[in-house]
Amino acid sequence: MKLWGGRFERGPSEVFERFSESLHFDKRLADVDIRSSQAYARALERAGILSADERERLVAVFEDLRRELRSPHFFADATDEDVHTTIIRKVKERLGDVADKIHTGRSRNDLVSVDTRLWLREQIDATCSTLDAFLEALLAIARRYADAIIPGYTHTRRAQPVPWAHYILAYFEMFARDRERLQEARRRVNVMPLGSGALAGSGFPIDRDAVARDLEFEAITRNSMDASGDRDFLLDFLYAASMIMLHLSRFAEDWILYSGEEYRWLELGDEVTSGSSIMPQKKNPDSLELIRGKCGRVFGAFNSLFVTMKGLPMTYNRDMQEDKEPLFDAADQLLASLEMARVVVESAKLDPAAPLKAAEESWAVATDLADALARNGTPFHQAHRLAGQVVLASIKSGKKPADWTAEELTGFAPEFTPDMIRFMHPAEGLKTRELPGGSGPDTVARALDEAETRLRAWRS
Repeated sequence: MKLWGGRFERGPSEVFERFSESLHFDKRLADVDIRSSQAYARALERAGILSADERERLVAVFEDLRRELRSPHFFADATDEDVHTTIIRKVKERLGDVADKIHTGRSRNDLVSVDTRLWLREQIDATCSTLDAFLEALLAIARRYADAIIPGYTHTRRAQPVPWAHYILAYFEMFARDRERLQEARRRVNVMPLGSGALAGSGFPIDRDAVARDLEFEAITRNSMDASGDRDFLLDFLYAASMIMLHLSRFAEDWILYSGEEYRWLELGDEVTSGSSIMPQKKNPDSLELIRGKCGRVFGAFNSLFVTMKGLPMTYNRDMQEDKEPLFDAADQLLASLEMARVVVESAKLDPAAPLKAAEESWAVATDLADALARNGTPFHQAHRLAGQVVLASIKSGKKPADWTAEELTGFAPEFTPDMIRFMHPAEGLKTRELPGGSGPDTVARALDEAETRLRAWRS
């Protein structure tokens, strides 16, 4: 069965049919295709095109098909070009010519758009829920080791001491922005295009607002040509998905390093690591490496659709069929990666002594020492130079910050005072950084409480 053909004397070649067929991937839209058709049947009744009996029979058959979708054999006999044709064919087999009325005033163009929007709206909701679960795991591990101190890094070099919770909350903020992007994308997705027809709008008095309410859309599209050729809403989602994967990839890179032998801060659970087929000692962070690797697939999906849409003239073009596979793959990889990241965090254990030792043995406290001089009246550039000279002298003599005494420090330069020796210990400098957004212990404790409050609000 085809939804077109009267104008043609011959059917398409086998090669063209095989080349253009999309059922093998767009069958994922079957459930939303049925639901949008049920809503459209009700709209056709309101427009006087279907009788109440016809609408009732159509909606009932569609509902039967929804139940049958649970069977793995639903598409077994399908040789149709797409999912929309399969559904209509199955309805026609049961209802006859009444089924032909369902397409009155409706094009596959606005049908594809509404189905994709319905599917993606639900996918975004599922993604947000999975992201929230990952964020909950992050906050839990921040809370579990709230007193731990680690060195923060710039240029991959030890920079300044920070609380472990402050480090984790940095990722929380990244993913909170990602969540906002998803919600913004959802608002653009949640606009109802039915009634736009192929491009010029329906020739029948379809109550578009009523259809939107029926399908729980927030609004209707404003221009039929734009609706027909629009895939911006997919690009919005794919951009948001790419940003989440970018942040997951950075997170994965950190934890791959921090769980390695050179750091030994983290122990990843056996359930998220694997061994080597030849090296018995290996415990490989494969779960994190796969997250990092799948980032490229999602980036590629965004780029694929972005380039596909680049030169298309108004309005619908068959090129746009190429939107589904990158969309579906990106959505799948994103959801799986977030779920995997959650399990990684839940299984991880931090050894607080290891990062604290790294912070204590390095000169991550040098800025705290320079700040102490500046607070005591030394111009900061001079304070910076003096602290740097202490570091240089220590490197030459093999001294660590904790090896210095108050007498040695005050003897090094008259600007130093005995009480400044306390800043040779990472925890002391942190106490000076209590401004909002800073790494002071009290500030971080409040930020952790506030993050947990935000997450509860999102999940409610």
